[in-house]
Amino acid sequence: MAVGRNAPCPCGSGKKYKRCCALKPQNKTTLGGWAMLSAVALMLAAGAAIMLSSLDDTESTGPSRVWSAEHGHWH
Repeated sequence: MAVGRNAPCPCGSGKKYKRCCALKPQNKTTLGGWAMLSAVALMLAAGAAIMLSSLDDTESTGPSRVWSAEHGHWH
């Protein structure tokens, strides 16, 4: 049941609800919210790990470069 703004505060302070607990931030993160946040963080971490592990592979793919004395540059 919702408390009216002008009703006495349910915390027992004797103040009106609008002057007491209504001013406090209502930071209620549900279990589903935490699960979604955890899933997104896990996907971001996995993507970063894949990206970092693929950086080493880019140098070793394809033929290696060889200096050509005849042409005076790398092939």
